[in-house]
Amino acid sequence: MNILLRVLLLAVSLGALVFVLVKIRKSQVQIDNAVFWILFMLVLVAVSVFPNIIIYLSSWIGIESPANFVFLCIIFLLLIKVFLLSLHASKQQYQIQKLTQMVVINEFHKKTGKPADSGESPGHLPDADTN
Repeated sequence: MNILLRVLLLAVSLGALVFVLVKIRKSQVQIDNAVFWILFMLVLVAVSVFPNIIIYLSSWIGIESPANFVFLCIIFLLLIKVFLLSLHASKQQYQIQKLTQMVVINEFHKKTGKPADSGESPGHLPDADTN
């Protein structure tokens, strides 16, 4: 690998690592997300310092071009990250739905004057036509 390209890759990797660390310090990134990005940036720094790792791994797996191996690995890692974010979003959507249902039930009980423990199940929503 060309030395200029290695220096550029190292500078960009270190810059991205510093950017992530600054965002963590300002509490703009959650710790679980920050760990992923720190590890990702450290791998990029390691690859820029030791590019022979990629060449060795790509030949060991049987991929002809080390660039294809890098793209494959990055795509795979980002797909995993997207899947984990999707799981997190689904969990939050379920929690929001449950919280909304609880608020509607509490408002219904305030309007009707019935106590909240009147035997209705917490998942049961009152009909929309009852006022």
